[in-house]
Amino acid sequence: MYLYGSLASGDFDRESDVDYVVVTTDVLSDNLFSALDAMHTRIATMDSWCATQLEGSYIPLHTLRQYDPVRALHIHIDRGWGERLHRMKMDSDLLSRAWWGGWVILRENLRECGITLAGPPPQTMIDPVSPDDLRQAASAILHGWTKQMLDNPAEISSRGYQSYTVLTLCRILYTLEHGAVVSKPVAAKWAQENLDARWSPLIDRAWVGRQNPGWKAESDDVSGTLDLICYILQTSLRNATFMSPCNGEAT
Repeated sequence: MYLYGSLASGDFDRESDVDYVVVTTDVLSDNLFSALDAMHTRIATMDSWCATQLEGSYIPLHTLRQYDPVRALHIHIDRGWGERLHRMKMDSDLLSRAWWGGWVILRENLRECGITLAGPPPQTMIDPVSPDDLRQAASAILHGWTKQMLDNPAEISSRGYQSYTVLTLCRILYTLEHGAVVSKPVAAKWAQENLDARWSPLIDRAWVGRQNPGWKAESDDVSGTLDLICYILQTSLRNATFMSPCNGEAT
């Protein structure tokens, strides 16, 4: 069992989720799945601020070591009220490539920064992830994940998700530029120092917004987030040719 994410990088705060991975010897049986689901249901009723902030995966060892789309099946729970355990499978469509990108970044984060709660060092179970692998993963996330928001801006109507989107875009852009993964605070600071100054207020408001996730996002921030998505799509993927969903032109 391992912790990763902001808990491992030192940037954890009360707005962060609790990222963890449990490595299993094989795919879990239906009986074990049901028992884990019941356990998470009990945890969510506890009188604790982090009871609904757990975001974790139960991953077979053979799946964790290297990405294999045929075997990339694992169990996952997202943070939030009412979330339940579910099985995840990577396919070949655009959205699933975004999940693949997140999978690559999870493995790199766990391998390089993971905190061991029980078991051997994570480096013994995960092959190295190269900078180019991380760039490809960031590109896959950018294409698959952001398309939903461009197609349906209502997805970022909540303050929490709109703020999360802006800060995650900063992380994606940093990875595309440097072939490395950094925390949201580091990526946001880097973006404000290196992007056009017009994006700085949007990033500042994202930090405020993540502290009030239940609020409705301001319409200007929703449109600004969509503009930031298009800006990154059009200017950052210098080594790849794709059809931009923002203007239909090859970039």
